[in-house]
Amino acid sequence: MTIQAHLRRLHLQSPQPERLVDFYVHTYGMRKGQVPGLADGDGAVASAFSAMAPGRQVMASGGTANQLHYFLYSLETQAAWASFMQRTAHVPKADVSAFAELPDDALAFRDPDGHCVVFASADAVDANEMGNDELKPASNAQTLPPAVTQHLGIRTPNIDAMAAFYNEVLGFVVSDRVHDDQGQLRACFLRTSELHHALALFGAPVSCFDHQSFEAPDWEGLKHWADHMGDLRQEIVWGVGRHGPGNDVFFMVRDPDGNLAEISSEIEVCTPDRPMGIWKHEERTLNLWGKAIMRS
Repeated sequence: MTIQAHLRRLHLQSPQPERLVDFYVHTYGMRKGQVPGLADGDGAVASAFSAMAPGRQVMASGGTANQLHYFLYSLETQAAWASFMQRTAHVPKADVSAFAELPDDALAFRDPDGHCVVFASADAVDANEMGNDELKPASNAQTLPPAVTQHLGIRTPNIDAMAAFYNEVLGFVVSDRVHDDQGQLRACFLRTSELHHALALFGAPVSCFDHQSFEAPDWEGLKHWADHMGDLRQEIVWGVGRHGPGNDVFFMVRDPDGNLAEISSEIEVCTPDRPMGIWKHEERTLNLWGKAIMRS
C-alpha cells in the first residue's frame, strides 16, 4: 500500500533565481510570480520567484546551483494524511518556518543527505495555491498539452541510506532497484502512488538535485512538447528515449543552472502486488532506445 502522495512543488536554489524561473516560464508555458524569500543573517529578505501553471510549479530563491531548498508532496485524501502523520509522529521534523509560502499544516524532514522533503494535505496545498494569478494559463501555453509535476531525481553518495530512509521511514514503495556487477545499489526508483516512481535516487560522487519531470498525457502530447522545444531552439540533451524502470518515454533539456528538466509520458501504473524489479547497471536500463546519462 502506498502513502497516496503526489509531488506538487520544487523550490530550487540558484545563484540567479529570477533567471532560472524565467527559463521555466518561457520554456514550459508558466506564469511568473514573486513570494517572500529567505531572511539572511542581517534580517534582509531576498526575493523568491515562482513559475506556475495548472499542475506544475517551480520556485527558486538564492543559493547554490543544483541544490534544493525543499520539495513538496501532497497527501491526496484526509485518511492518507492522517495515516502519514501517525507513521511519522516520532520522526524528527525539519524547521521550515523560513518558507512563508508553505501550507500551514506542512510537515518536513531531512533525509540522510540533508535534503528537505515536505508533506502537506492536498486540501491545504490546493488552498495555498488558490487565487494565484500564476495559475492562469500563460499566453504561450494556449497550444501546449497538459504537463503535471510527477517526480524528481537526486544524486547521492549515500544511496543505501537514502533508499532506506524513504522506504522504511517515510513509507515510499520501492518499484525497481539497479545493481552493478558487484551487487551494489546504483539507482532506486520509489513510488508514493500507483505511478512507478515519485522519486529516483542515483548513486553519484556528490549529493545534488538531478532532474524534475513533468508528465504529459500521452505520446502525442510528448511529441507536441518536443516540437515546442524545437520552435524555441531549446536543445534536447537526452532523448527522445524510453526508460527501462518505469517504461516511460521521455526527453530532457537543461535549465540555466545545468539541472535536467524532463517531459515524460506513459509511465508504468503499478498494481499493489507488483514485485520489486532488479535491473542491471548499464546504459540500456536508463534508455532502452540508446544512449543514457550515467550519473557515476
